[in-house]
Amino acid sequence: MRASQIWSSACLTALMVLTTQASAQTDAANPYYSAAQTELSRKLAVQPNTSKARNIIIFVGDGMGVSTTTAARILAGQEAGKDGEAYVMTMDALPFSGLVKTYSHDSQVADSAPTATALMSGVKSRNSIIGLSHEAEVGNCASAQTTRVASLIELAEDAGLATGVVTTTRITHATPASAYAHTPERDWEDDVELSKAVRAEACVDIARQLIEFNHGDGLEVVLGGGRRHFLPQTVADPEYADKKGRRKDGRNLIADWQKAHPKGQYVWDAKGFKGLDLTAKGPILGLFEPDHMQYEVDRARDKAGEPSLAEMTALAITRLKSNPKGFVLLVEGGRIDHAHHAGQAGRALHDTVALDKALRTAQEMTDSRDTLIIVTADHSHGLTMSGYPARGNPILGLAKDSEGKVIKAADGKPYTTLTYATGPGAEINKPRGDISAVNTEDPDYHQQALLPAPSAAHSGEDVAVRASGPFAHLLQGTIEQNLIFHVMRHAAQIPAP
Repeated sequence: MRASQIWSSACLTALMVLTTQASAQTDAANPYYSAAQTELSRKLAVQPNTSKARNIIIFVGDGMGVSTTTAARILAGQEAGKDGEAYVMTMDALPFSGLVKTYSHDSQVADSAPTATALMSGVKSRNSIIGLSHEAEVGNCASAQTTRVASLIELAEDAGLATGVVTTTRITHATPASAYAHTPERDWEDDVELSKAVRAEACVDIARQLIEFNHGDGLEVVLGGGRRHFLPQTVADPEYADKKGRRKDGRNLIADWQKAHPKGQYVWDAKGFKGLDLTAKGPILGLFEPDHMQYEVDRARDKAGEPSLAEMTALAITRLKSNPKGFVLLVEGGRIDHAHHAGQAGRALHDTVALDKALRTAQEMTDSRDTLIIVTADHSHGLTMSGYPARGNPILGLAKDSEGKVIKAADGKPYTTLTYATGPGAEINKPRGDISAVNTEDPDYHQQALLPAPSAAHSGEDVAVRASGPFAHLLQGTIEQNLIFHVMRHAAQIPAP
């Protein structure tokens, strides 16, 4: 080889080495690169935990689809004065995650009754049906007698564990009811909804099923809304003088519960909640509204006051963890769904953030070595996030580009980053409204929608599941929704029904 060739080869080699070094140095200095390396190290350190789960806590964000959690993450970060897009919520940091198929036995797009049944009883069922197999018929009382499926709460009680249900909805609503009730019609929350024929067939309304729950020593903690379903039509609500109960059978189920549990504690307002004696042995029943509890953004305006989801979660864990055998707790952020139905993304996102705070509370009060924590949704909603807004643009605001200029659609009008596929925000038989001067960050604002409907519809895409603790690694990949029940029962070694 000639000297010139040797020289050229050496120069090329040196140049390649310098280029490689420069590239490595550039990569190492890149904040995205270094952050990913840190995340990789964290993930490599995670090892599956196959110990028995002493405790199970399942958080259900009703209607909390992936677009909801993404938008809520950005909102939480922006309200904290941080980079919303890169912000990490508590649920984001859970080490294991997957996607969940939410279809029901008879529908591509499910409601909360069969999806909650899948989560709590391990089988898929039909829309509107709670705690019964797919062989049951909607509204058919006779079919309910032979199609009951046991819930994780019932099995846990029979095994001697402590149990609790916490929700921001009526305690008789579909998701919380899946813990203790069996009915071919989710709307049978009190006896007013039962026809004479149904009552003659011995079907019992959901409120009665809660009060007459007969597994183990009964639910230790029940917190939520829905007082009206437990009070007779002759009894005024303690908080609202113009409201009364709904029951026409004359029964005061709250009084019945107190009689059955003389050591129990019943509360209905913030003062009563704060005064609960958590050292007492009896169960706790809290019903803080005649209907659903307040949205998180409205809670401070409640005159009688009511606890936050995080506060209810903390109280439940404090009360339940005294059982040496452990506990099972269902926590629902139920009003995420209601805000979506109303086409009010702001309220939905704030309630999602409230659920995340409850999750953080649970993590702080338990040990991941013996507590399986799961966060998921029963179904998604038709909330969309689109339009190329600049990074850092207010998630509830008008879509703007990197120069702060409002982005307009083909009709020449602005739009928000968040919109709905269906809902009350749609225009009927007229052009889309101009929202240039509208405060789209007001909680009362209805995001615009494509298809007009008095209530926005659920959507059927997969939802996320995130988990930590014993056997959380089983909740990875794309899974059927009813598998989650089986993972929980397996992790806690609760006997099969």
